Amino acid sequence: MNMQAMLKQAQNLQKKMLEEQKEIENKEFVGKSSIVTVVAKGNKEIINVKIDSEEISSDEVEMLEDMIMVAVNDCLKQIDKETQEKLGKYTKGMPGLF
Repeated sequence: MNMQAMLKQAQNLQKKMLEEQKEIENKEFVGKSSIVTVVAKGNKEIINVKIDSEEISSDEVEMLEDMIMVAVNDCLKQIDKETQEKLGKYTKGMPGLF
């Protein structure tokens, strides 16, 4: 394979990676923890937090804070997993990428 063909192949690969990364960034992920639901975009921006207020009293705030943390972390793990699934195929053997 000549150098020009390899360069074109690398450019096509880069274009596909950027398209898939943009797709992930625009997708919404939902993390849940008991009475808390968190929605984040693929760029890890939290866009919604929902608490089922029928299930909690005011003296359970500390527990609620822990549940929010669990839900957010669940959401972020989903984003990392999808990023690895979609972009990992492009970065095999390249440490530190995705």
